[in-house]
Amino acid sequence: MKNLLIIGLTIIMFFSKSSSHADYKKIFYDFKINSISGELIDLNDFRGKPVLVVNTASYCGFTKQYDDMQELWEKYKDKGLIVLGVPSNSFNQEKKNNSEVKEFCKVNFNINFPLTEITNVRGNNAHEIYKWAKDNYGKSAVPKWNFYKILINKEGKIEETYASLTNPTSRKIINKIESLLN
Repeated sequence: MKNLLIIGLTIIMFFSKSSSHADYKKIFYDFKINSISGELIDLNDFRGKPVLVVNTASYCGFTKQYDDMQELWEKYKDKGLIVLGVPSNSFNQEKKNNSEVKEFCKVNFNINFPLTEITNVRGNNAHEIYKWAKDNYGKSAVPKWNFYKILINKEGKIEETYASLTNPTSRKIINKIESLLN
């Protein structure tokens, strides 16, 4: 019986890694990433604000979520939310270059929230933000597909992650964002 209890607790500890248990040596605001236009985005400029980070792709079936990301941005930016789109070809569904992605987002979705350059989000070539997320939050922070969402809290730590199927304007995400903004 004692062995079963130890095994059970070990399994629970292994699968329950979260931001509250992470040993953050760096926080999200310690990083920099290039914008889609080539300027450096210093994430420290977002310090104290929650950030919804979404890896995006122009040819993905979830691309219409850009509309919902823009809606979220417009509704909550004045309250402090940052929506950060991270175009990625990690799943082979992104355009060839940053200027094509920028034009696609402007023409089709009138995007005006921050976008990064085309960025790897998985594996050894992943941007350091995504390596940091995996190191501190575990495999659940690694995008499984395009439009995977990572919500960063005001302390610069991962609050929650959301699957591609979870719409940016879902009650689940909005409730969490509103709790972080209050």
